[in-house]
Amino acid sequence: MDIGKGLPAIECHRALQIWIIENLKMMTVPERAYGHFFEAHCYIVLHSPKATQGESSDLHYWVGEAASAEAQDAAATLVQRLHEALGDRTVQHREAQGHESHCFLSYFRPGVIYRKGGLGSGLKHVETNIYSIRRLLHIKGGKHVSATEVELSWNSFNKDDVFLLDLGKVMIQWNGPKSSISEKARGLALTYSLRDKERGGRAQIGVVDSEAEAPNLVQIMEAVLGRRAGSLHAAVPNKSIDLLQKANVRLYHVYEKGKDLVVQELATCPLTQDLLQEENCYILDQGGFKVYVWQGCRCSLQEKKAAFSRAVGFIQAKGYPIYTNVEVLNGGAESAAFKQLFRTWRKEQGKNKKLGGTGKPMQVKLDVGKLHSRPELAAQLRMVDDGSGKVEVWCIQDLCRQPMDPKYHGQLYSGNCYLVLYTYQKLGRIQYILYLWQGHQATPDKVKALSYNAEELDLMYHGALVQEHVSMGSEPPHFLAIFQGQLVVFQGGTGCNGTGQPAPTTRLFHVRGTDSHNTKTTEVPARASSLSSSDVFLLLTADICYLWFGKGCSGDQREMARVVVTLISRKNKEIVLEGQEPPHFWGALGGPAPYPSNKRLPEEACSFQPRLFECSSRSGCLVLTEVVFFSQEDLDKYDIMLLDTWEEIFLWLGEAACSWKEAVGWGQEYLKTHPAGRSPATPIVLVKQGLEPPTFIGWFPAWDPYKWTNSQSYEEVVEGGLGAVADISKVTAEVNNFRLSNPRGNGTAGPVTLPALKGPRDSAENELGSKAGSASSYSSSNSSIISGALPRERLMYQAAEDLPEGVDPARKEFYLSDSDFQDIFGKSKEEFYSMAKWKQQQEKKQHGFF
Repeated sequence: MDIGKGLPAIECHRALQIWIIENLKMMTVPERAYGHFFEAHCYIVLHSPKATQGESSDLHYWVGEAASAEAQDAAATLVQRLHEALGDRTVQHREAQGHESHCFLSYFRPGVIYRKGGLGSGLKHVETNIYSIRRLLHIKGGKHVSATEVELSWNSFNKDDVFLLDLGKVMIQWNGPKSSISEKARGLALTYSLRDKERGGRAQIGVVDSEAEAPNLVQIMEAVLGRRAGSLHAAVPNKSIDLLQKANVRLYHVYEKGKDLVVQELATCPLTQDLLQEENCYILDQGGFKVYVWQGCRCSLQEKKAAFSRAVGFIQAKGYPIYTNVEVLNGGAESAAFKQLFRTWRKEQGKNKKLGGTGKPMQVKLDVGKLHSRPELAAQLRMVDDGSGKVEVWCIQDLCRQPMDPKYHGQLYSGNCYLVLYTYQKLGRIQYILYLWQGHQATPDKVKALSYNAEELDLMYHGALVQEHVSMGSEPPHFLAIFQGQLVVFQGGTGCNGTGQPAPTTRLFHVRGTDSHNTKTTEVPARASSLSSSDVFLLLTADICYLWFGKGCSGDQREMARVVVTLISRKNKEIVLEGQEPPHFWGALGGPAPYPSNKRLPEEACSFQPRLFECSSRSGCLVLTEVVFFSQEDLDKYDIMLLDTWEEIFLWLGEAACSWKEAVGWGQEYLKTHPAGRSPATPIVLVKQGLEPPTFIGWFPAWDPYKWTNSQSYEEVVEGGLGAVADISKVTAEVNNFRLSNPRGNGTAGPVTLPALKGPRDSAENELGSKAGSASSYSSSNSSIISGALPRERLMYQAAEDLPEGVDPARKEFYLSDSDFQDIFGKSKEEFYSMAKWKQQQEKKQHGFF
C-alpha cells in the first residue's frame, strides 16, 4: 500500500512493521531485528490484524531514553502523518523505553533488547554469525522480558535478576540467587533466541545457577569481569502499579473556549458509555498509570492533530512522570482495555457479533458433539455439554460435607453452601467440574468450610477437578442445565435432604426460564411488590397453590412453571392471569402493591473482548501483566494466569506454579478493584494445566492438547539440553593462558585481554592463534563437523553412540549442510531455531533427528 507524502509503503500482508527514525526519516528495520531497540533512537511500530478480523490497528511511536528532542519531534510528526493515511480505525500509542504498554511488549517474544548507542555510531541492528562481541545484558521482567545492555562489570549485577554475559561464541547466563525459576526460564528462552537469531544456533550456552557448582563458567566470567569484590546488592524494586490505583479512573471533557483550553472533570468510576459524545474530545485518566484520549467521529481534524500534545500537557499539569503511557483512539475503534473501564459497552449498530465478544448468545439447540469439536462455541455458550452427565451433591453441614439424596439434588437453601460434582466424557476421556455454590445467607464458617471440603474432594480425585465458585443468583448456564430445569432455591437454611426448620405457610416463588437448560426457581419475599409482569410466579398458601402468569410471559415460561410446581407443592393448583386475581390471592400477599408492570426488555449485548493477565504478588499486592493477542504459547507451567471473559473469571494454574491457594483470592480482588464496578458474584473458575475444559479452550485461537506432553522443564534443559560443562572446560583452559590486566579484581573488568572467541566462519588467524578455544567440544581435527559438513545419512535415525565424534545428540540437525537442512526441513536453520522449542522437537521427530 503506497500511502505517499514521502512516507514508506505499507506491506498489507505483514502483521508487524517497524521503522527507525534516522536523519528525521523512517527507515525500515529488518524483520530479524524486531525487538532490538537502540536507546539513542525513536521507532515507529505498526501492528495490523488480519482484515477478516475487523479489528483496529495499533500505531506506536517509541522513544529511547537517549533520543534527542529533534528525533522525538520527528517521530511525533511522522506518526501523525502515518495515522492520517491509515484512517480512524488506528489506535495511536506513545511508548517510552522501560515503560512500554503491555500491548507493545506483547509483540516481542521472548523479549525486547535495549542496545547502547545508535546506528550513527556504526552499529547495526542484528548481524548473524558475528562472534566478535562482548556485552553484558541485564534481563528482567515477568511475562514481558527486557534485556538492557549494562556496564561490563560486577557492579552491574544484583541478587534478584538474571544476567547474560555474551562473548560471541560463548553465552553465560548468570542467575541471581534470589531469582525465581520462572525468571530463569524466561531468561534462558531469551538467551536461546539471541543464539539462534544472531549466531545461527552456533554459540554454546552455559548457565550459572550456583557459582559453587559451576566453577569453570565463573572462571570465564572472572577472566572478563575481573574478580568480584564484596557482596552482591539487592535489585532496586520496580514501582509497580497496584489495582486500586488503576481503578481510580476519571473522565475529563476537553474543549477550547476562546483561546483557552478547558479540561473539565465529568465523572469518576464506574463510567458509562453514554458519557462519550461523538462531537467531543475526552481525556480518561487511569490513576496516572495511563492516559487515554478519546475522539468522537465528529471531532475536527485540528482537534485530532492536537491529541498527543493535549495528553502531554495534561500529564505535566498532573505532575505525572513524562514516560506515562498515552493511547489515542477514535470512536468505533476502541481497544479492549479502554472498553473495560466502562460498566457496559454496546456494540456498534448493524455490526454482527464476533467470536470473542461476550454478548448474550442466541438460543440454539445444544449438540454435545459440536460443543466438544468446536470449543469456541462451548466458550460462547458457557456449556461443556448439555448437562446430561453424572451429578453428585453434598451439603456443608457442621463444617463437613453430607451427601444429598438424588431426589433433593435441585433443592438448595440460601443459608447453606453446596458442592456439586459433575462428571462427563469428552472424546472418551472422563472430566470433572466441581461447583462450589454459596448461598447469600451462608455464614463465614460455612463459606470457609466449603473451600476446605472442596480441597479434600480434589485430593480424592488426584487434582483432576476444575473448580468453579458460584454465588446464588449468578449461576452459569451449565450449572442450571445439570439440574434439568428443577433447580429451586429456598430462603433460609435447613438440614440435608429436606430436614430442618418448618417452612412458613405462605411462600412466593419466582420462575425464570424457557426450557430445561435455563430454568431456575427462586423463593422471594411473599409480598405483591415482588411480582413482575414479565414472568411467572407460584404463590403457595395453606390450602392452594396459585400459578400467576404475568401479561408479558411466554408460553414456554408457562410450560416450565407447570413442571416446577410439582416439585414445590402437592396442593390443588389454580392458574391466575394478571389482572384477574381473586381476593384470596392478594390477601395472602398482604394486599395489592405496585410492581414492575412493563415488559422486560431483552438484555443488551455487551462488546467486551477476553483479556489474559499474568498474576504475581509483590509485597503482598496483586500485580497483573496483560498479554495482548494471546495464545496457548503464553501459558507457561510456572504461571498463574487470569482470563477475563467478562461473564466469568478463569484462573489457569501452571503445574509448577506457586500460590495456588491464593488464586481465588486474586480473582476476588480483581473483581473488587475493577474500575467498571464488576459484580463480586461473577463466577471464578480454577483450571489446572492439562485439564482445561472447552469453555476455557474456546477463547484461544488454536489449541494443541499435546503441547505440554513433550516439553522440557527449565531444570531438564539445563541438566540435559545444554551439554555445557564439558565443552566450556576447554574454553576455561584457554582462558587460563592469558594474563589479566587486573588480577585482583576491584569490581570492574579493566582493559580485557581475553579476545573475542571466533566462530568457524571467522578468519583462522585470530587473536587466540591456532589453539583458540571454542564453546563447543571440538578440536581442529573435527572442526569441519561444526561448520555443518556431515552427510544426512550419518545423522538421521542414528543412536547417540553411533554418531560421529563431537556431535551433540540433542542437536543432530545442526550438523547438516545448509542445503541439506533446507531440503529436509523446508526452511533455513535461522528460521528453524527461531521457532518454539516444542515445534522444533516435533519436526525433529518427524525427520529422524530426535
